[in-house]
Amino acid sequence: MRISIIGSGFSSLAASCYLAKAGFDVTIYEKNATVGGRARQLKGKGFTFDIGPTWYWMPDVFEKFFGDFDKKPSDYYTLEKLSPAYKVYFGENDSIDIADNLNDIVTTFESIEKGSGKKLEKFIGEAKTNYDIAIKELVYRPGDSIIELVTIETAKRVSQFFSTISKTVKSKFKDYRLQQILEFPVLFLGAKPSNTPGFYNFMNYADFGLGTWHPKGGMYKVVEAMETLAVELGVKFQTNANVEKITTSNKKATGLVVNGKTIVSDVVLSGADYHFTETLLESSHRQYSENYWSKKTFAPSSLLFYVGFDKKIENVNHHTLFFDAAFEQHAKEIYDTKEWPENPLFYASFPSKTDDAFAPNGSEAAIFLIPLATDLEDTPALREKYFDMIIDRFEKLTKQSVRENIIFKDSFCVNDFKEQYNSYGGNAYGLANILTQTAFLRPKIESKKVENLYFTGQLTVPGPGVPPALISGKIASDKIIKAYKL
Repeated sequence: MRISIIGSGFSSLAASCYLAKAGFDVTIYEKNATVGGRARQLKGKGFTFDIGPTWYWMPDVFEKFFGDFDKKPSDYYTLEKLSPAYKVYFGENDSIDIADNLNDIVTTFESIEKGSGKKLEKFIGEAKTNYDIAIKELVYRPGDSIIELVTIETAKRVSQFFSTISKTVKSKFKDYRLQQILEFPVLFLGAKPSNTPGFYNFMNYADFGLGTWHPKGGMYKVVEAMETLAVELGVKFQTNANVEKITTSNKKATGLVVNGKTIVSDVVLSGADYHFTETLLESSHRQYSENYWSKKTFAPSSLLFYVGFDKKIENVNHHTLFFDAAFEQHAKEIYDTKEWPENPLFYASFPSKTDDAFAPNGSEAAIFLIPLATDLEDTPALREKYFDMIIDRFEKLTKQSVRENIIFKDSFCVNDFKEQYNSYGGNAYGLANILTQTAFLRPKIESKKVENLYFTGQLTVPGPGVPPALISGKIASDKIIKAYKL
């Protein structure tokens, strides 16, 4: 049986491996020149940048994926646990380093707010329990029914689905800095902490319990590893292959039109943007209307800058967060008023702090990211305005001048997400993880209108981020393998 997969992001790559292992004839069609979807690389003037994801969290999910093929990540790339995991700036002479282990983080919390150390230990203990429940019982389920969420363990924690991360954190920790450190994984990757179910505190265990890792050579090494594995299993790749249509007959998917050529297929799996994928069908074959998508809460878009400096940058870690602006105001501008932020939080990655492969000797590679609302006006002038804004703040907070040392600069924003990834509204991370968009309430893996058509990725289950994308690929492939046993 021939399976055609649209897109080559993490979910597509994962699915292709499982399907090829099961004996299917699998081909991936990628519109861009390189494999990896949003996880591509940019190179220029001796610098290398991960265009998309820069964080490596939840290493156990990657281990499980490669383990399913009797492999391990170390067969393909080298991991380094970052110590400290990251630094957070809250103002001038006000920063906190988050260590690579819970004991030291507890000590840090206690030094800032008396009594918070014990509270943190308890909080992360609860978060670990939720993480174990999520990973072992929930996230690998297909999102077909509410019944999937009903277990003895989730029943005990039902109140956590109706409370929020923000309420939980604020009830335990009074120092605003500690609150923001515990809330940021949600804000940057999914939704307002005040809209995200308390159960999602398992992300805090991913952060403090499992730590932050760096694959030598960058996140693109993970893409290359998965591509290598896929090829070993027999997957074929077509790049510069723009999918223009999903062909159907009698409400069954029959193949694709790629660069004007019809490709016959028994099953179609799309790892491309879900909304975009449905535009490749006749309107009568689409499950979700434009009105449906317009009412959904999307995780943020981003304004990204890729910057090469001709000197080493001081007073920063590999991952550095700049929270010297109003946290809740920026969240409101992303999710409520949907406007360009007046004074945004931002994130900066300096991979060359850890890895010499990213910058020439004596230089520094930097990635700056501002989370944004989707579908904003995106112009060169606006990008430049915000670059100037964050560089001014960066220089002030880190007490150094860097502007004159920029020898390479590129950017990526809403229009690029739309153009290069067919991303709805220019979203960077898919659909937000709010209660009304959790599990069975997300768009379905299997089309209800077209037989032989399946979906995977950040707009379906389980949600945004690289580890969930791997899991989504497994869920989709399991469904297909079950439906078409060879």
